Amino acid sequence: MAGPLALVGGSEWRDGCTFDVELLAASGGTTVTVLATAAAYEGPAKAVERATRWFAGIGAQVREVPVYNRAAALDPALAAATRSATFLYLADGSSQHLRSVLLGTPVWEAIVDAWRAGAVLAASAQSATALCDHMVDNLGGAFTVGLGLLQGLTVIPHYDQWSPDKRHRTVKLARPALVVAGVDERTALVRDPAGIWSVSGAASAVFFRGGATVGVDALAGF
Repeated sequence: MAGPLALVGGSEWRDGCTFDVELLAASGGTTVTVLATAAAYEGPAKAVERATRWFAGIGAQVREVPVYNRAAALDPALAAATRSATFLYLADGSSQHLRSVLLGTPVWEAIVDAWRAGAVLAASAQSATALCDHMVDNLGGAFTVGLGLLQGLTVIPHYDQWSPDKRHRTVKLARPALVVAGVDERTALVRDPAGIWSVSGAASAVFFRGGATVGVDALAGF
């Protein structure tokens, strides 16, 4: 049975991200393993530093696995460090970079293996949408191919920051069976090990399928 999964809308590791306390408890440990891969060109050290401060405030320490390029993602030692984690957190950044670095690599396999073995997996914003088979392009709102961990579901991160026109375009472009989740910043769409989904954090999330608004129960089975 896979561990808990959290798809965060962005602005991770800030006040309002109350779900992190619950995720840490679910991990059964006090160490959070951070991969700032998506932030490779956006100041990954600052992201890790912010994570370190945030988790120190709730009684945890941060361990970084420094995977910023494909060579690192092919490194067996870094894959082993990833696989041993009980709580994995993928930082926000570039979904395209995350996908190009991780796809088909030992580190990606280690992330999936750890989660399927019961580890907590959290991914923020662009990393969250990259976990889906249909990945939302942050610039234009269209779809491209993601890492494919989640089938039939996609995430619009930073949903509260998107214009109504951009939201409408993305929902309209989605194939009829695809569930589109718009997740606000400092908010997480959380799946527990039993497969039950809920929304937690500072704001809210909305869901669409076939162009119509649906409830969180539309995620049953994902």
